[in-house]
Amino acid sequence: MKVTALTTRLVNLPLDKPIRTAIHDMKSVGCVCLTVHTDEGLIGEAYAFSLNAVRLKVLDEMIKGLAALVVGKDPHYSEGIWQSIWQEINPSGLKGVTVSALSTIDTALWDIVGKAAQQPLYKLFGACRDNIATYASGGLWLSASIDELVQEADELVQQGFVAMKLRLGKATIAEDVERVKQVRSAIGTDIELLCDANQAFTPKHAIRLGQELQHHGVNWLEEPVAAYDLKGHAQVRNALSLDVASGEGEYTRFGIQNMIDAGAADILMPDLQRIGGLTEMLRVAHLASAHNLPISTHIFTEQSLSIAGSCSNCISVEHMPWYARLFNESMVLESGKINMPTGHGLGFTFNTELLAHYALD
Repeated sequence: MKVTALTTRLVNLPLDKPIRTAIHDMKSVGCVCLTVHTDEGLIGEAYAFSLNAVRLKVLDEMIKGLAALVVGKDPHYSEGIWQSIWQEINPSGLKGVTVSALSTIDTALWDIVGKAAQQPLYKLFGACRDNIATYASGGLWLSASIDELVQEADELVQQGFVAMKLRLGKATIAEDVERVKQVRSAIGTDIELLCDANQAFTPKHAIRLGQELQHHGVNWLEEPVAAYDLKGHAQVRNALSLDVASGEGEYTRFGIQNMIDAGAADILMPDLQRIGGLTEMLRVAHLASAHNLPISTHIFTEQSLSIAGSCSNCISVEHMPWYARLFNESMVLESGKINMPTGHGLGFTFNTELLAHYALD
């Protein structure tokens, strides 16, 4: 089997309403939807995204610019292709858009490998489970009022979620604590409540806030300080009894190794687009395991299930509904867990009518 071509389609998916975190204002997510074609008729699919579709064409051009390293190759040689792209992008940098392009190509190649084997990827990687814990991440934004938060939290419980994430980042600790208190009161004590600061705070502020959150049953504090401030992460982690979760901003195993060396987080959160695709995500999961650290994958819910189903130290996946429209298949939530896909490869295929409807090109 040989790869014959890489084709892309650019789409922009509008959100139901504008939303905000401590560092982002979002109205839509733009996606470069990649299809890798082969001479045997099998295709592999994956996507890269940017908030509000900004600089989406840069992602597209980077993916296309690496096509020569993929066309003519057997997709089963995913490790060899990964290494050749890694060497090729070195002069342009081993972080940022270069790695995002590598990640997208690598994930699509694995999709082909799974389809060729007629197996879901999580089984091909060596399955350890058939479902995985998840938490609702598509609501409870910083831009919502307390009344809206309470209503959204109740709706998420009604949908079957047993864990959810609340964004923090108000001007004062008292404001953030009040929002946590009201959501906790609305959902009761049996639902896990996770808090995401989106890098909003200094270490001192994060520690003061975290000490308050410990009294309200918060299960983790995510990205309490700037992503690059690993020393600050460690200060917050060492000062609190609740877990610090972080790592979505790190690129490849080398970034994750830096976090581990710094003692920056209790729970590592690799992001498929930044980490280097499924090839590197597997390495990162095993690296974390060697240090007795759990992982919880960041967004890319559908694609990350292959990791969650095959890496025993993966404790959860983030249920982000933004991208569900891209696919013909739907995730299945039962008793607060997502079932592993049964389809071959990634188990999710692009909805071509949807891509045409939201197309930018």
